[in-house]
Amino acid sequence: MRTTIATLIALTTASPALAASGPFLSLSNTNFVVLVSFLLFVAVLVYLKVPSLLGGMLDKRAEGIKSELDEARALREEAQTLLAGYERKHKEVQDQADRIVAHAREEAKVAAEQAKEDLKTSIARRLAAADEQIASAQASAMKEVKDRAVMIAIGAAKDVIAKQMTAADANKLIESAIEDVDAKLH
Repeated sequence: MRTTIATLIALTTASPALAASGPFLSLSNTNFVVLVSFLLFVAVLVYLKVPSLLGGMLDKRAEGIKSELDEARALREEAQTLLAGYERKHKEVQDQADRIVAHAREEAKVAAEQAKEDLKTSIARRLAAADEQIASAQASAMKEVKDRAVMIAIGAAKDVIAKQMTAADANKLIESAIEDVDAKLH
């Protein structure tokens, strides 16, 4: 089995070599012509210094890639430095924002307590004003009742006096009142 596989491999690889006919160092042998052409091509390339040019171009390309990598490394380090700075600033700003929020909450609590105290004071003032108005209204009502009672009493006394008084008594009262006025004026 091994011999058949080896034979098959040898036949498939040797088939291009079998295409050539005649002696090897003949121009009619295609293998020899191809070999000579290849060697001439390589000689022309070496004469024109193509390998050194290619090597120089590859070296120049390698140096360019190396400089780009160094620049990229430097940019990466700079970006990491900037990122660290921004993260530090972000943390500082976050801390400051937290302090501001805490301070605002404290101020809101103080303002709420002050508002409660102000509301209590305002309610107390309004209650006092209402009490004063009630007292004033009560005093006014009492005065009206008293005035009304006095008016009724005067009216009743007038009626009683008018029924009991005679013309002579009325003349005596008028003369007495004139004398009192005359005495007080002089």
